Amino acid sequence: MAKQNVAEQFVDILARAGVKRLYGVVGDSLNPVVDAIRRNPAVDWIHVRHEETAAFAAGAEAQVTGSLAACAGSCGPGNLHLINGLYDAHRSMAPVLALASHIPSSEIGLGYFQATHPELLFQECSHYNEMISNPEQMPRLLQTAIQHAIGRGGVSVVSMPGDIASKPAPEKSIEHALVTARPTVRPGDDEIDKLCRMVDEAKRVTLFCGSGTAGAHAEVMEFAEKIKSPVGHALRGKEWIQYDNPYDVGMSGLLGYGAAYEATNECDLLLLLGTDFPYNAFLPDDVKIVQVDVRPEHLGRRSKLDLAVWGDVRETLRCLTPRVKPKSDRKFLDRMLKKHANALEGVVKAYTRKVDKHVPIHPEYVASVLDEMADEDAVFTVDTGMNNVWAARYLTPNGKRRVIGSFSHGSMANALPQAIGAQFTDLNRQVVAMSGDGGFSMLMGDFLTLVQYDLPVKVVLFNNSSLGMVELEMLVAGLPSYGTTNKNPDFAAIARAAGAYGVRVEKPKQLQGALKDAFKHKGPALVDVVTDPNALSIPPKISADMVTGFALSASKIVLDGGVGRMLQMARSNLRNVPRP
Repeated sequence: MAKQNVAEQFVDILARAGVKRLYGVVGDSLNPVVDAIRRNPAVDWIHVRHEETAAFAAGAEAQVTGSLAACAGSCGPGNLHLINGLYDAHRSMAPVLALASHIPSSEIGLGYFQATHPELLFQECSHYNEMISNPEQMPRLLQTAIQHAIGRGGVSVVSMPGDIASKPAPEKSIEHALVTARPTVRPGDDEIDKLCRMVDEAKRVTLFCGSGTAGAHAEVMEFAEKIKSPVGHALRGKEWIQYDNPYDVGMSGLLGYGAAYEATNECDLLLLLGTDFPYNAFLPDDVKIVQVDVRPEHLGRRSKLDLAVWGDVRETLRCLTPRVKPKSDRKFLDRMLKKHANALEGVVKAYTRKVDKHVPIHPEYVASVLDEMADEDAVFTVDTGMNNVWAARYLTPNGKRRVIGSFSHGSMANALPQAIGAQFTDLNRQVVAMSGDGGFSMLMGDFLTLVQYDLPVKVVLFNNSSLGMVELEMLVAGLPSYGTTNKNPDFAAIARAAGAYGVRVEKPKQLQGALKDAFKHKGPALVDVVTDPNALSIPPKISADMVTGFALSASKIVLDGGVGRMLQMARSNLRNVPRP
């Protein structure tokens, strides 16, 4: 039996850790690893057109499966392209292993062709970032990197010169059982006792939930019922907490709607559950705040805390709920539910009048129709910008759907590459990329990846020929929009030329048929929808002194706009409110 080289050992360890595919672009220093994959049936090489796509795809795969995913870039410029997608994965707590192959080891530090220093470049977007400079470091270094990515939730980067990858693996290397899942974290009894006393003493408690409530829907609902608490959420908490929620008061922040802001600011005690919500101006400064988070470094970095609880949300509530005293007073909860329903009633009318006849097409209408026609277990990937608004307002979670975006990093061009990674996890599951024309055109080359692998991703392109969110930021600052206009081609024609299904929609009456045909198509499809560039969802009270940037938090005012089927849910929840 032939002796393994380091590259073969590397791939074997990845396979043992559950990695099924490696996304990347082949080249020079990476060749030994790609050749090892060619000969290993457990791992597939996924050839993308840009390494940024590789990192985004790996991050999306990790978020959909909860398991380790991997990407790779060749030396210098190749691995440098990974950095934006790795930042996104790291900030999303997606377990990703990135291989940054390196120049020949004898040339490091000598200004060699394509030389960079990956151990410096990726320092801020990783939990672990080390170079294999000697075959004897394998497999311990790779195993350590894997355990950092899985155990801490985020990115590990291993850089490896191509000549090291080709060398024989050590004969008596140490291989141990790999960590492939994270444990639950339970707070200490003292923290639970303190939290219990604070909840019992408070008359008005509000829960504000983030992505850390994943898997804890039942526990949050049980706790909210026992203490009669309204439940709001951040954008990343929407898919986990909004569905089947009779205590729902909407979302806070720039994209917020309903009564979430009021509920978080008019309570006696605010519980931040599994959220690292960044816009601290939306959080109160005159109520007691408790934060529960599995990442201790997140505790207290957005607001002053009266109690910091280190633990995951589900285990914390399992300990807490049996101990707290049940509350019978629903006045605060019922008042917030009424405010929530009234707020949604007030804004939805703007986008329900003659939207089926409006040209250019209202993007809200597109999102609403898409929400109704998409599968019950669809995965949506959402471009940053105004598409975040439409997804936040119109996509209806149900416990089966997933919504993935660059919600923490805020990168353009994420939807298409994330759809690639999501689709590879299950070729029979519907994956819909909600792309903006700006984001799509930035990494448009990887539409060819869909064609190459016949991935049945459906790209719904919100084509307003502008950078809509940037225009909003300029308007908020009192500036005329400048440099935000895109001169776009017929994207559907480009899709057809590439060998995919493509259709252009310019009138509302064409939309349902176009989506139906695209969803029925077995391969990749693109629906190019020409939408109204003036649909910016600006509140009527907007003032020139609001700060620029995505937060727009100085005014503590959220965007106005439609809310889709959430109004139906709010109306339904009002049935639980006792009539006087």
